[in-house]
Amino acid sequence: MPRDIITIECTEARAEGKSPSRYVTTRNKKSLRTPGRLEKVKFNPALKRRTIHRELR
Repeated sequence: MPRDIITIECTEARAEGKSPSRYVTTRNKKSLRTPGRLEKVKFNPALKRRTIHRELR
């Protein structure tokens, strides 16, 4: 299977003392465009705004 299931977590919520939001998504294992950790802008309901979410390892 060429896709991995990954979890991404909010990077800004812990600094503000709120619970981080987490999303589950997939990524292409063989993609040369994303060699490092995946980052996406997603909505965090605790902060009530869109924030950067980074892949957990």
